[in-house]
Amino acid sequence: MSNKRETDKPQYEDYKRQEIRSEISRHQEAVLKGIDETKEKIRRAIDESRREIPRNAQAFTDYQEQALRASGELAETYLGTQREIIQRFQEGFLPHVENAYEAWNNWTSPRRAAEVYSKTVSNIADNIITSTKVANNTMFANIDACKAIIQRRTDDLKELSRIPVNVAKTFEESSTR
Repeated sequence: MSNKRETDKPQYEDYKRQEIRSEISRHQEAVLKGIDETKEKIRRAIDESRREIPRNAQAFTDYQEQALRASGELAETYLGTQREIIQRFQEGFLPHVENAYEAWNNWTSPRRAAEVYSKTVSNIADNIITSTKVANNTMFANIDACKAIIQRRTDDLKELSRIPVNVAKTFEESSTR
């Protein structure tokens, strides 16, 4: 009887090994299927995001156009108002005051004050336009920086994803020895 148990034992062990291998194989297939499904979901999400690029680009372009239009309208309105103020000031008030102050130096002339005021207004308008350009340039620089960060993170993730693969290889090699 002990002889029968001894011959049954190797068959049972073979059966158990085969059952374990089969179970491992099923788990491995499930894991691989899960990974493949995840890859497909990622591909679909990326494709969907790609389809959104034109809309996002258009929104960005619309924002820039709106900002430029608003800056232009603001500068034109401001300059128009200032022009009207200067004209009314010169036409109505300056000739009378200038006659009274002819004896004074040129720097005290109201006409000279109006010229200085006009140049100041022009400088303010130039500053508004320059500020808008700087804001747009800063925004583009930030977008470029974000692109670089995304690329760097992608490269880093690729490198980091090699670590578990190397660990698994080492585990596999050490377990087969």
